[in-house]
Amino acid sequence: MKKLTVLVLFGGRSAEHEVSIRSAGSVINSLDARKYDVIPVAISKEGRWLSPVQSAKLLPDINKEPKTPRRDLVASGETSALIRIDSRPARRVDVVFPVLHGPYGEDGTVQGLLEMAGVPYVGSGVTGSAVGMDKDILKRLFREAGLPVVDFLMVPRSRWRRRRDEVMDEIRARFRFPVFVKPACLGSSVGIRKVTSRKALRSAMNYASRFDTKLLVEQGVRPIELECAVLGNDEPVASCVGQIIPGGEFYDYNEKYIYDRTKLVIPARIPESVAREVRRISVEAFKLADCAGMARVDFLFDKPTGKLYLSELNTIPGFTSISMYPKMWEHSGLSYPQLLDRLIELALERHADRARNRVDR
Repeated sequence: MKKLTVLVLFGGRSAEHEVSIRSAGSVINSLDARKYDVIPVAISKEGRWLSPVQSAKLLPDINKEPKTPRRDLVASGETSALIRIDSRPARRVDVVFPVLHGPYGEDGTVQGLLEMAGVPYVGSGVTGSAVGMDKDILKRLFREAGLPVVDFLMVPRSRWRRRRDEVMDEIRARFRFPVFVKPACLGSSVGIRKVTSRKALRSAMNYASRFDTKLLVEQGVRPIELECAVLGNDEPVASCVGQIIPGGEFYDYNEKYIYDRTKLVIPARIPESVAREVRRISVEAFKLADCAGMARVDFLFDKPTGKLYLSELNTIPGFTSISMYPKMWEHSGLSYPQLLDRLIELALERHADRARNRVDR
């Protein structure tokens, strides 16, 4: 069987750069060497694309030169693309596996580049990636479709800077404490704070404004945090439901990646009726946002009221050894290597389908 050449793209300019490196290390170590030749390519925090040799040195779990020669990036309109990273002859790449979290990687920018180059790639296209990244647009889309979301307010950063007191009064009039303040277009809970007082609100808004041009204020609930993994293209399927039990006050960046005190419970300790609803809404949200390949859908279950809220959708979820997306699929009967195989199959299927589109009249 002919091996496929997979270019794993990671790093990037976002605040989730380090998380992306950890995810990429797990992906590269788990790709079956009998099926794939792997080329690691990192993007630095400054946006510079590194050679495979330089990229491999960033990966803590391999720290060795890649088995494939150094190459550089060109494009071909065929199913495989020609990749060149330096002056040496280009090598054909069958599929790109982006493991980029956050802006400039998960938001449709890299996906647009790969579309223009005619390269098959894992995950959602430009539209699904952009919609999934922008929590403001995503929540508006969900709300319009009748899916349950907590009350929220989007505040442009420019308005916050010019009219802080007015915005503070609007938030106080609309919400009750606690509220959550977050950047609209980041992941991994970067820039998010739980707010329980007016004084803390001003500080949280200032903090979130460091990361994005749009700020989200969301009504706090007393939730059980739930997650569900979705896999597929036109006929997506949902995994079992997982539950997050944070060691701290809520599931922020430190609880996800720094401290070792958060518990991941699979399957979630919830009634089966709630689990069924989570899976149903997850697939509906996946389709609504025009996703492809994969997504992790997050929920808040307010146990005292029995209400279930759709929180957000991640088109490139974490792939580290402790990440929920692969763990939920493993519990659902799909091992990590099998999951990677399926994602690559889905990428090639989607690319072949899109290649049937006419570009002339």
